[in-house]
Amino acid sequence: MLKRVPKTTLKSLMKKKAHICVGTAADAMVELNVLLFLHSLAEEARTKAFEDKSATIKAHHVKAVSKKLLKRARG
Repeated sequence: MLKRVPKTTLKSLMKKKAHICVGTAADAMVELNVLLFLHSLAEEARTKAFEDKSATIKAHHVKAVSKKLLKRARG
């Protein structure tokens, strides 16, 4: 399981951007967004592995879908 980032580290990273207002629940929202992204990445990689008739998700399945998913997440 992934380790959680300490709240102080997360808030200091968000405060480096001067134009972003950091609210009280901003750290929780960032963590939830990361979890949602990882969940969608796992789902897409599972679909890609199924298309390749593979029973396990391998690194090349994740790499194949990560570029597409990152582009969609930024867009």
